Amino acid sequence: MTLSLTTDRLTIERITPGDSAFVLELVNTDGWIQFIGDRNVRSIADAEQYIQKIQNNPAYTYLVFKLKETGSPVGVVTVIKRDYLEYPDIGFAMLPEYSGMGYSYEASKKVLGELERSGNHPRIQAITMKTNVRSIALLQKLGLQFEKEIYENNETLLLFTIDFLQAQ
Repeated sequence: MTLSLTTDRLTIERITPGDSAFVLELVNTDGWIQFIGDRNVRSIADAEQYIQKIQNNPAYTYLVFKLKETGSPVGVVTVIKRDYLEYPDIGFAMLPEYSGMGYSYEASKKVLGELERSGNHPRIQAITMKTNVRSIALLQKLGLQFEKEIYENNETLLLFTIDFLQAQ
C-alpha cells in the first residue's frame, strides 16, 4: 500500500514512533476501550512499544490520518490480516472530539480506493460489535455489506464485506 495518501482535508501515513503521544490518547478513549479493548498503554514508552509491535507485524498496517491544515493526528485506519478471516479487515478509530465531521469516512474511503486500485485484494472484510452502531453505519456508508455473524474471542461479531471483483 502507498505510504502516503491525501484527501481534501487529510494526510494519511503509516504509523511511526513519532505518533506515540497520539496513540497514547487514542487507545485510552472510552470508544477504543469499549469497542476494541484495553491495550494497557499507559505511558509514552508503552505507546512506543505498541507502535513497534504493529510495525514488526507484516499482517498489520496502521495508517494515521492528520488534518492537513494543522498536522494534528485525529484517527487511524487499519488493514489487518486476521487469522480467523479469509481476507484483510479494515478498521478505524478516531479521537472523540473529531467525531461526526466525516474524517473517518474520508480516510477510510481513500484507503479502500487504494486497496481496490492495487488489485491485490479481491475482497475486504470488517468486523464490529453489534452495539457499535456508529461503526456499522460507517461500514455501510463505505459500501460494505453485512455478511454474517461470527463468534470469535468469546464474543459475537458482525462481519461485513466489500467485493472488488468486477462482474465479468
